[in-house]
Amino acid sequence: MLPRCRDCCIVGDPFPPHCAAMNTTDIVFNIQRFSLHDGPGIRTTVFLKGCSMRCFWCHNPEGQHPEPELRYFPERCIACGQCVIACPNHAHEMHDGAHVFLRDNCELSGKCVETCYPRALQMEGRMMTVGEVMEEILPDKPFYESSGGGVTLSGGEPVLSKEFAQEILEQCKFHRLHTAIETCGEVPWESLDALLPYTDLIMMDIKHLDESKHHVATGHSNDRILSNARRLASSGKTIVFRTPVVPSVNDTEEEVMQIATFVRELIELRKNAGQNGSGKIRYELVAFHKLAAGKYPSLGLDYKALDVEPPTTERMTALLEAARRSGIDVSMR
Repeated sequence: MLPRCRDCCIVGDPFPPHCAAMNTTDIVFNIQRFSLHDGPGIRTTVFLKGCSMRCFWCHNPEGQHPEPELRYFPERCIACGQCVIACPNHAHEMHDGAHVFLRDNCELSGKCVETCYPRALQMEGRMMTVGEVMEEILPDKPFYESSGGGVTLSGGEPVLSKEFAQEILEQCKFHRLHTAIETCGEVPWESLDALLPYTDLIMMDIKHLDESKHHVATGHSNDRILSNARRLASSGKTIVFRTPVVPSVNDTEEEVMQIATFVRELIELRKNAGQNGSGKIRYELVAFHKLAAGKYPSLGLDYKALDVEPPTTERMTALLEAARRSGIDVSMR
């Protein structure tokens, strides 16, 4: 039986299949079960497509564009030519026995994907209903309960899919599941605020306090991010502010200390608002890595962080110690 979330349902009756809430749709590009890095305990993380920022090191580039995308993995291609026959838009050609993908011609019919059994062609992102997502989430409820886990909405930027995200979070709370969202913070406050009543934990990035450096690294100003951080601090919710430590962007002790000091000011803001007994505010440093490098070519994108080396453990430890000098709770991973 599917869950029920609206007063229009009669108590004890089966969930009505026509319910507008459960039929709300949006584009999901991954549902990751047994996740251990997107909040406490064992979790299911739902990744929604679309993000307002363009961080050059992005670990989920397949989540940036709001619409489905076709990924091509040439190393898997066996040059069978079936995609050439199937595609109605002539996006595939065979040249001297080798397959050539003409991405500019692709209109995402998906016909080529259906014929590509080596999975050299894959569609990234599919339209799902809230009901379909919940059917993926609920079977693992015993694992959430035994581990203190739950459900996390990520992306992309889940807050940009406000209606869809809110319906999923409401359903999760109906089933007494712990909920979390991961956000870059570059979102309308009204959208983020609408999700707070159904969210137990917010994990929000603060990448840099310098506006110009932030714009160069992400393509966006940090004005709205910092404003939303202040509003979140006043909300009383449990928050983890996170800094992805990227060499050449924000890996100096001075830069990290500035962000840690800002987080300390947010903690003071909460205390001054009379919410000292509400949810905790923590700060976390997350080391940049290159695990996403292979995703970019399959999407037809350039990986601009190719020459950036991940910070060493020694460097991360030094930054951790610098951040802790601000007097706040800091961790790293």
